[in-house]
Amino acid sequence: LDSLDPRAVSVLSGYLAQVMKFTDGLKLGAHGSRVVAFIGTTGVGKTTTLAKVAAHFVLEANLKGALITADTYRISAVEQLKKYAEILGLPVEVVYSAADLKKAIARHRSKDFILVDTAGRSQHNRRQMAELKEFLAVNQNIEKYLVLSATTKNEDAKDIIDKFSVCKPDKVIFTKTDETKSLGIILNILRRKEMRLSYLTNGQSVPDDIVPAEAGKLAELFLR
Repeated sequence: LDSLDPRAVSVLSGYLAQVMKFTDGLKLGAHGSRVVAFIGTTGVGKTTTLAKVAAHFVLEANLKGALITADTYRISAVEQLKKYAEILGLPVEVVYSAADLKKAIARHRSKDFILVDTAGRSQHNRRQMAELKEFLAVNQNIEKYLVLSATTKNEDAKDIIDKFSVCKPDKVIFTKTDETKSLGIILNILRRKEMRLSYLTNGQSVPDDIVPAEAGKLAELFLR
């Protein structure tokens, strides 16, 4: 099969569009600030992904925003986010509790977007899951993006989605699509599910290595 055969891409794209739901990235609505939290296990690239989305908003859409990090377990994550914020000219807040988060969101409510980085959680740790759920409950407008790595094993990914479901994630982002040949996991995980695929990331570079998820894009990745 020639991976560039447009008919193959078109057939697969049609199939994916039928069995999966897509959102084509993160569009900002007209009504107030979009508050988006990135959640997931450790090491999936949440901070880098958040920076890519922020860079897109600032550089391409010319929007005003703020970044918030609750990943206070990893000094490096806080420093990384501060660096991105500085480059993009965005304010960044470090929060240690749900009450802090509530105040930080209120302070920036006039902005177009607020992106929240959370600490990586183990899906096996019930207490961590309960904490995360409580943390995100401070504002009912927070949209939750579950960040999953395309390199995760099928069973583990199903387990992660299952355990993180207590937080009711709205959408899924798959990272590291450049690090694996087998992207079937994306289809296996999201087939016939209500959760929508929002972005695919394919490298470390900010802001370049991210694409809004569309059936055609995913089909091209599958066939490359």
